[in-house]
Amino acid sequence: MEIKDLKPTLVWNLFDRITKVPRPSKKEGKIVAFLLEFAETHGLEAKTDDALNVIIQKPATPGKEHLQTVILQSHVDMVCEKNSDVSFNFETDPIQTYIDGEWMKAKGTTLGGDDGIGVAAALAVLSSKDLEHGPIVALFTTDEETGLTGANALNPDLLQGDILLNLDSEEWGEFCVGCAGGKNTVGTFTYRLETAPSDYFWFDVHISNLKGGHSGSDIHKELGNANKILARYLYSLMQEAPVVLSKIDGGNLHNAIAREANATVGIPLASKEKASTLLNILQAHLLTELPAEDRKVQLDIHSVEAPEHIIDRETGKNLILALYALPHGVLGWSFDMPGTVETSTNLASVKMKENHTIAVMTSQRSSTASAKDNTVNRVTAVFRLAGAATQSSTGYPGWKPNPNSPVLHTSQAVFEKLFGKKPEIISIHAGLECGLFLEKNPKLDMMSCGPTILGAHSPDERLEIPTVAKWWEFLTELLKNIPAQK
Repeated sequence: MEIKDLKPTLVWNLFDRITKVPRPSKKEGKIVAFLLEFAETHGLEAKTDDALNVIIQKPATPGKEHLQTVILQSHVDMVCEKNSDVSFNFETDPIQTYIDGEWMKAKGTTLGGDDGIGVAAALAVLSSKDLEHGPIVALFTTDEETGLTGANALNPDLLQGDILLNLDSEEWGEFCVGCAGGKNTVGTFTYRLETAPSDYFWFDVHISNLKGGHSGSDIHKELGNANKILARYLYSLMQEAPVVLSKIDGGNLHNAIAREANATVGIPLASKEKASTLLNILQAHLLTELPAEDRKVQLDIHSVEAPEHIIDRETGKNLILALYALPHGVLGWSFDMPGTVETSTNLASVKMKENHTIAVMTSQRSSTASAKDNTVNRVTAVFRLAGAATQSSTGYPGWKPNPNSPVLHTSQAVFEKLFGKKPEIISIHAGLECGLFLEKNPKLDMMSCGPTILGAHSPDERLEIPTVAKWWEFLTELLKNIPAQK
């Protein structure tokens, strides 16, 4: 079966076209041009703002002019993650999709179903000739994945409507009515170059084959974090022998759980055997500690030539101690919505930069503003104790659930009528742009829904094909039954 054979045909054909347009975060020019050309082809009014957000408007179908205006919102950028053995340029290459049973996948890279399928659904509504709906505004935002900067920069004058349907949820049958707010905190270590000692054993240590995942929606799964595993190994080695670092690298994105990490390490020749012994011990521990999907984790070392220089010993030690001490994972659960994560932090990446600096990126999330700020402070304190400079982003607000939402009640009724059961009402720990929209237009009535996507933000990302048809059926029926203007 090919993508052209899938139903609903219009949605899948549009998704196929979208996967062929490169759209990394902060480099969305090509997909923006695609959207503007799409609007022109279909005779629809379109506009952009300075952040390259796109608004496309479609009038109500005859007899539905009295319905409230619905904003269909999705983001155009995608997380660009690939397996280390895959050669792929996200700025130029089309995503290589394929069908595996009931799943749409990509070959060795992220699929971009988050949120390409939301973009496709909105475009399908805009271009369809046989749907019934009131006035439609399609809002396509940029740079959602690296800080929600498109939504943050959106002019409130462009956010005119009564109801906003966010098309960026990832579990069919769930209606999302709230989300966490977030901040990023970076610790920057400045080091000096020292001459590498000549009487040391030098080796590369590599942590790989972890599942990874979304640092919000997957954080409760206690998946392995390659940065934390590397730090744990280096810390244990420090207890046995003086350790020096020449290179270190781990993770990539603030909103992804690190799947790989590596370092070039030196220890005295007399302690050479400790390097492999401690690694084997740690691997054995991880096989009992990690969830089943991460028990294929690989910890490897191999000897290398001695480097010319190392990170100065004091900074290298402080870096290892900080990485080991930094919190990671769930820090608190919601009392209002049992089973929902309230507060977490992610040790996202460790990168050597220019000017002899090492940047450690972390990401904090919470549905409670004070808990979010407290977690930022905890992370900042660890960095400061280790001598690192710190900086936190402005962040983005959470979205407080409204159990009396009219669009939620209408959505529940439509869902039960179509599928004979009730949807699950949730608040998610991931960041959605809805909190920012509510700040700009406090009168908006909002709800988020979507088909099932698993493995988002990793090369294991996959989109469940049958849920797309059900979601489209629900979405089109909901648009037909939107409440009248007040």
